[in-house]
Amino acid sequence: MEIYVLWFILGLITGSFLNVCIVRVPLGRSVVTAPSHCFSCGTRLRPWDLIPLVSFIILQGKCRYCGAGIAWHYPLVELAGGLLFTAVLYYWGLSWQAAAMLVFFSLLLVVAVIDLQHQIIPDGILLAGALLGIPFLYLQGPALLKDGIAGLLAAGILMLAIALLAKGGMGGGDIKLAAVMGLFLGLKQVAVALLIAFLLGGTTGLVLLATGRKGRKDPIPFGPFLALGSLIAAVAGEQLAAWYINLLS
Repeated sequence: MEIYVLWFILGLITGSFLNVCIVRVPLGRSVVTAPSHCFSCGTRLRPWDLIPLVSFIILQGKCRYCGAGIAWHYPLVELAGGLLFTAVLYYWGLSWQAAAMLVFFSLLLVVAVIDLQHQIIPDGILLAGALLGIPFLYLQGPALLKDGIAGLLAAGILMLAIALLAKGGMGGGDIKLAAVMGLFLGLKQVAVALLIAFLLGGTTGLVLLATGRKGRKDPIPFGPFLALGSLIAAVAGEQLAAWYINLLS
């Protein structure tokens, strides 16, 4: 039990850093050198203002110095980081695969929130995640890395073809994200992830149109659906693929 508590805390801390990436990367700011500060009053935040999740609760979601509200994603991303780290430890244990999934899930979390807020998927986040993940994939065996490269090419080419057929209905960030998904998930699981993403995205789009919350020309970020599809496929992709094949046969 102690190790799960430790990993949950480590996930909270990682989630705090992911929040820095979410806020600064779209603005082109450094995620390392610039000190943390309130975006409303500019006051430099102290260590006790930055305790993951705890500070938000104590401060009741407001800046200690000016009273401005703290963005919703700060506590949610920190909590998600803690839960993801704990889930990865439970599902994969202490392994190279767990390390690869931690990199991948962290990437997905950042991408999903940025896409929701700005409708962009920064290339730098995808590149950094891929470069960090490749060594952990290779340490699981060269065959797994080869499968990841095959998944990268297949998913990237498929999404590019869909984007060309849709004539602008899908952004370049979605294509690159799908390729990175293929790298981490491999050929079979990325197919499951994409299928889930299209089903969830299509269903959500129809509901938003039917309720009048979105018009036919309003953009709907697809990154969060790709991220959710990836999470499901990483945990249950093999089982879902086997179920689907049995259903067809």
